[in-house]
Amino acid sequence: MSALTTTTGLSLRNVGLQFGDGDSTVTALDDVNLEVAPGELVAIVGPSGAGKSSLLAVAGGLIHPTTGTVVLRDVDLTATPRRQLAEIRRNQIGFVFQSSNLLPALTALDQLRLMSTITGRPGRDPHELLESVGMTHRADKRPGQLSGGERQRVGIARALATEPAVLLVDEPTAALDRARSHDVVQLLADETHSAGVATIMVTHDHDVLVHCDRVLEMIDGRLSPLSE
Repeated sequence: MSALTTTTGLSLRNVGLQFGDGDSTVTALDDVNLEVAPGELVAIVGPSGAGKSSLLAVAGGLIHPTTGTVVLRDVDLTATPRRQLAEIRRNQIGFVFQSSNLLPALTALDQLRLMSTITGRPGRDPHELLESVGMTHRADKRPGQLSGGERQRVGIARALATEPAVLLVDEPTAALDRARSHDVVQLLADETHSAGVATIMVTHDHDVLVHCDRVLEMIDGRLSPLSE
């Protein structure tokens, strides 16, 4: 477990999220408070429908919470204009999806090169980044030529290419076997610690929690330390 830096990371303060109206109102998040420091990997577990995906969406500025604030590097995302919020998501928030969501026509290297084109700034060197995730030897391969674990490694590298402050990871091991699951989450932990990223990972896979700095549980929209 790494020593954490003191720089502000990601903070969710009294966050609530409701859908619907009147008698049909559904509470997805109920007074959630969460602080994630740079260089910290926080795992969130819990049953399906508990609000984990909603938390990632709110933390990433994709959904505006009903109540509360989301603060990234001292910037209140809930009070940020839409255009500026889109820029923050593009430059400061990395997303890793369950299916990796790689572009089929691009090689592993080009997936990373594309990010500098999108953001308009160089970011991390794509060759060095592929090396850090152990994919240099597969740099010229397209997603259809990669295994599930390899695609997830490229997905992680792509999310880190813009040097984000926050990394949001949704079920990265759902389609992987036990060995590859451990490899991918260990990689996430290593990159989180070395790059100083505030990382939240949602997972159902309790076997990989050993690699995380902290584990929380979400039930019925409420967040609490994982009970043993």
